[in-house]
Amino acid sequence: MGYNGFAIDQYLDAAAVTKQLDELIKKPVYSIRKDKLAEYEKNYFDTKCARSKEMITEAREVIPGGVQHNLAFNYPFPIVVTKAEGAKLYDIDGNWYYDLLQAGGPTIIGSNDPVVRQQVHELLDTCGPSTGLFHEFEYKLAKKISDMVPSVEKFRMLGSGTEACMCAARIARLKTGKKNILKMGGAYHGWSDQLAYGMRVPGTKGMMSKGVPGFVFKHTDEFFPNDLADLEKKLRRNQMNGGTAAVYVEPMGPESGTRPVSKEFIKGCEELAHKYGALLIFDEVVTGFRIGPSGAQGYFGVDPDLTVFGKIIAGGYPGAGGVGGHADCMAHLGAGLDSSGKKIAKAMCGGTMAATPISCVAGYYTLCEIEKRNACEVAGRMGDRLTAGLQQLIKKYDLPFVAFNQGSICHLDNAGTMHFAVNWKKPWTIPELLKETGIRQREMEHMGAAYMAEGIVTLAGSRLYTSAAYTEEMIDDVLTRFERVFAGCGPLEAAK
Repeated sequence: MGYNGFAIDQYLDAAAVTKQLDELIKKPVYSIRKDKLAEYEKNYFDTKCARSKEMITEAREVIPGGVQHNLAFNYPFPIVVTKAEGAKLYDIDGNWYYDLLQAGGPTIIGSNDPVVRQQVHELLDTCGPSTGLFHEFEYKLAKKISDMVPSVEKFRMLGSGTEACMCAARIARLKTGKKNILKMGGAYHGWSDQLAYGMRVPGTKGMMSKGVPGFVFKHTDEFFPNDLADLEKKLRRNQMNGGTAAVYVEPMGPESGTRPVSKEFIKGCEELAHKYGALLIFDEVVTGFRIGPSGAQGYFGVDPDLTVFGKIIAGGYPGAGGVGGHADCMAHLGAGLDSSGKKIAKAMCGGTMAATPISCVAGYYTLCEIEKRNACEVAGRMGDRLTAGLQQLIKKYDLPFVAFNQGSICHLDNAGTMHFAVNWKKPWTIPELLKETGIRQREMEHMGAAYMAEGIVTLAGSRLYTSAAYTEEMIDDVLTRFERVFAGCGPLEAAK
């Protein structure tokens, strides 16, 4: 379809990428060689990141693990960032990095954007960050989102994507009168109890959710990504036990497309959900306003009943979450009345710090700038350039890595850690899976350390987000740095 304002020029062949990933996990693991990793640790981390190492060592005395956010865990120790600007991050030791983490995806126009920052400064000079009462930008942001995303007739802001996913489940149960939730295996819909199920690796059920009692998942199940037959089987089974209230979907595939899905699958999810009387819930925490101004749903031509937002709707500022959708669904968050004035059940929903003036102002102006700068398409073009360059380097150094992208969401997989599954097409026992993914996870971390030492910040060494702050020259420099890492890679046996 061409870019047309979206981040994607030509959608990937999900089956072909899946085949590459299937082959990757059958091959020996390739990673940064042991001697090169030791060199990076000595010459970069120990020498050039001494203040970060010292601060993290002290932080571990008062913070579990030394950091407050999972994205900050990095081998051999987390880097302390003191400045963010556009496409770059700067650490406490004075080193700078190309930012391909992008705070987990939300900074589509670049970090700490000066236009948005100026509006936030003006707000702080007058209103302050929070009042506990209504602010005009609550309306302006909700109206802006509604104007940009056709399925969102009404929008309720919350504090995080996790809260929004929780709230969407409650709306779905009240709207449909049904009990069960189906979510895509491997997908991440926040860390609330009922949705912390089948995360990262399809088929793991509650295995990844330590601290959550099993009975909580009584009405939650997962279906295999890209498998409409499995989804329909679960929908049909649920008819005998309370029905299905909602089908949750990450539109690019679980974990932001780490296991990509086809366009046909996404359209099929919409059709099957409605066939069995369930709401279709699109989790656009990452894809919303990154794939396009109207989200991934605009690109796919899907009309979800509810959409979950996070991260980007506050422009990278705190208070980033919300749920929007059709008016008849969203009525369950109103005064307990539908459009005709009939009394309906009101979903339990709170959040004292939701929709603060600072988050609404930042979010509103971020969305305005995304439109003005055609940011989704610009970032997507940068993602295409980065991915094409990585694929050339993989071929040049004859590495069994897999690189692919969905616009500005790019993947560079050296180990296939998240491409395993339990009790599906290639069954793995739990002990086998834990052992194999543990080895591969460690090598992802080692690769991430090598990238960091070359001045590239990634998400777990395998996911890369581009933004509109990047230029072609920057991307080419990034590729030069990746090449230095690839030149030092070999089979895991050589890395031991």
